[in-house]
Amino acid sequence: MLKIESKTLEAAYSEAAKQLECSVTELQVEIIQHHSSGFLGFFAKSAIIVALRKNRPAESTSTVEEKIVAPAVAIAEDNLSFESEQVEPESAPYKSEIPQPRTLNDTFLPTSFVTDQDEDEEDEQNAYIEDAIEGMFDDEEEASFENIEDIATEVEIQINKLFSKICFELNEIEVTVYDENTLMLNFNGTDAALLIGKEGYRYKALSYMIFNWLNAKYGFQLRLEIAEFLKNQEESITRYLVGVCESIDRDGRAQTKVLDGVLVQIALKQLREQYPDKYVAIRSTRDGSKFIIINGYNSY
Repeated sequence: MLKIESKTLEAAYSEAAKQLECSVTELQVEIIQHHSSGFLGFFAKSAIIVALRKNRPAESTSTVEEKIVAPAVAIAEDNLSFESEQVEPESAPYKSEIPQPRTLNDTFLPTSFVTDQDEDEEDEQNAYIEDAIEGMFDDEEEASFENIEDIATEVEIQINKLFSKICFELNEIEVTVYDENTLMLNFNGTDAALLIGKEGYRYKALSYMIFNWLNAKYGFQLRLEIAEFLKNQEESITRYLVGVCESIDRDGRAQTKVLDGVLVQIALKQLREQYPDKYVAIRSTRDGSKFIIINGYNSY
């Protein structure tokens, strides 16, 4: 008897056949969990199967369940103290049900989000979001708007419709005019912070998705605020740039440290506003990391 966990059922079947040294057609398989690719990192699940060769005596279903569930329950009880001991994949068929050690900057999803959702309901939810996004990008029937306030109202209706089916508890998403070329989207609510993700990876994905729709359809820039994440990042960059500005005032030139994602854009905006008479630009390292240089125009 062999338990396999993989990204897809096909990969799990292939791995089982390899380990049991037989062809896929000789396998007797029980599917414990179907895989789901999820959406933007949400709802993703791996495929889990229990397999044995057909020419060997099959164990009863109850025996299989005992072998799978019993270790998982034992591990779950041991990990309630959040110690740093690692859980072996072979001993836990449902990873989302086993508490893991907490570390700084980890994002934890609500238990109901991870474990209580029926697979059919999850697939229906994913399909709804994907269809909604396709509809948002479909500009065959573009509506005409007299001013930016009308566009903000339309965007607010569309973005709330998109996020109404996800299982996060969010307040109504507010869309306001930030300036003549920019709309501001403000996400708040009990679970809004979960849309940021560890190190802001979900924030980046949402920002990229919404910007491409907003800019392609209406020609506007995006300012995305989620649970004051953007505000906190701006304040952090402002504090960091104090030392950089001292170097510029003293030497006439400087460069920042490597900045990630939205931080480099925030720093670029603040430095250009503070030094309109200087050359302020983004530069990339060999590995693709980004930083900002500040110098006099006559140096280039």
